Amino acid sequence: MTGQHGTWIRQKERKILRLMAGAVLMLAAVWTLGGCGDGIPASAASGEAQASPMPLLYADQFSVDCYPDGSAVISVKESGRYLVLPEGGQVPEAFADAEDVTVIRRPLKNIYLAATSAMDLFAALDCVDQITLSGTDADGWYVEAAKEAMEEGRMVYAGKYNAPDYERILSMECDLAIESTMISHSPQVKEQLENLGIPVFVERSSYESHPLGRMEWIKVYGVLTGQEELAQKLFEEELSALAPVLDQEPSGKTAAFFYITSGGYVNVRKSGDYVAKMIEMAGGKYVPEGMGNDNALSTMNMQMEAFYAAARDADYLIYNSTIDGELNTLEEFLEKNPLLADFKAVKEGHVWCARKNMFQETMSLGDMILDINRMLTKEEPADEEMHFLRHLQ
Repeated sequence: MTGQHGTWIRQKERKILRLMAGAVLMLAAVWTLGGCGDGIPASAASGEAQASPMPLLYADQFSVDCYPDGSAVISVKESGRYLVLPEGGQVPEAFADAEDVTVIRRPLKNIYLAATSAMDLFAALDCVDQITLSGTDADGWYVEAAKEAMEEGRMVYAGKYNAPDYERILSMECDLAIESTMISHSPQVKEQLENLGIPVFVERSSYESHPLGRMEWIKVYGVLTGQEELAQKLFEEELSALAPVLDQEPSGKTAAFFYITSGGYVNVRKSGDYVAKMIEMAGGKYVPEGMGNDNALSTMNMQMEAFYAAARDADYLIYNSTIDGELNTLEEFLEKNPLLADFKAVKEGHVWCARKNMFQETMSLGDMILDINRMLTKEEPADEEMHFLRHLQ
């Protein structure tokens, strides 16, 4: 990604935020007043209710249409359509025979959550109590609200996404299963849950190429929990917190984000991935440059020698420790491969480690951008300032 292109990205972000302060925020405010409930007009010609589309700024993997009876239709790319009904709501005649629509009835009291990235969004909405069944065991959670719920017995482990405990799920009267796209590798599980009368919602936030698009999925969970207005408010607050960083000029510093696989390959993010975009938004330039997007995967493996040639002069190295455990010292980092000692960032003491909570705390991706900005612009950021990054010394 060239320097000019990086500057263009930042100019585009600033422009979007200025629009938000005016016309876009006005549209969101009008929608929020009605939510997925009152205030949506009916067609004068037909007398039928007109859908009110939810305004979106970054997300492109979902859309939401709201109706005056309080119902909403969430459309998720390649996953399907989901009709969310308010308490006591009836399926509208227009959807009565729609076989491609999954009906979800609020209020939700016993959700089986197998999509870990959604937990932080439920926590932000203060709705973790609606999740009583977890697809992740207690030691796999880094979201505090989830850990506490499991420790206190308010949430129980109900098996991984590909091997759920059907008996427990049924006994606890599960009213919704939320799955990631990993469920596509175990289609029989989705089919069995549906055969048991449990609606399955397959979310695609991980397919959002923009970090703020991933965060915007809080609006989906706002609809599912009846917290549309709060979801809109929280999203706007996160964007406002980022505005000062996006107004800064690019730092001119380069940064690589990677980890070394058990086979000795270097796993890097592709140039169009959301992590690369976070580095750009924070004022940096992502390396290695020109990593292709020839398939749906967001990462790719490189030979160490190729990575060395492409990133040895990077100003900063960020090691992704979410796969094989967090690193605490520079010595542990250098044990990954002796060639790392020759990197510019190692010699200058600019090596950082991404903490394990990074990929679970979806609503805090703005904090990750702020962390990267502090890394790039401050000589020695204080440990208490950094939420996701740890300096290796």
